[in-house]
Amino acid sequence: MLLAPISQLAAAALALGCPSNAASRLELPQGTSQAITVEAASTRTTYAALRIWRRSGRCWAAAGGPFPARVGWNGVRRDRHEGDGTTPIGTFRIAATMYGNEPNPGVSFRYRRVGCGDWWVEDASSPAYNTFQRVGCGIRPPFRVTTPDLSQDRTAYPYFAVVEFNLRPVVPGRGSGIFLHAQTGRPTNGCISLPRTDLLRVLRW
Repeated sequence: MLLAPISQLAAAALALGCPSNAASRLELPQGTSQAITVEAASTRTTYAALRIWRRSGRCWAAAGGPFPARVGWNGVRRDRHEGDGTTPIGTFRIAATMYGNEPNPGVSFRYRRVGCGDWWVEDASSPAYNTFQRVGCGIRPPFRVTTPDLSQDRTAYPYFAVVEFNLRPVVPGRGSGIFLHAQTGRPTNGCISLPRTDLLRVLRW
């Protein structure tokens, strides 16, 4: 999740003596017990710091980090669109299913191991836009593709979580496939990436 303006709930927590931190400034759904924050020094940078937090009573306590993260090659933006190279600013859930080219590393979420012919749809004109689709190996997808299928990038996608950006509802062209995945040595196309060991720690947590 990326930082959002301070909420009324956060202001109330601070009034109760909770420490001021990145998690306490977020507007989070009631009942949330874990949070991830990603903070960038400017909207143009491709570097960020990721931290994990746990709820402790009415306050938020650090659970790990900061971990060195990379974001989009064009920085971060609140009003992003498909292909602009930015990571979205806002507060988002982590989707209920995690994925990866490697076997389940021990996550508590549902886990789906990807293979040849598995795609995340980036075609804004497709009814399947911004969803996972298992087409099958060697079969031409029924949607336009501009990148290889998920199985072809084992460096970025040994394991990954889906950030629920543009999913509830899906708006054609707003953006697709925003993941928390492993670093590749360069900025992302809009995802958030971590060194593989840090990614494993966060996903297992």
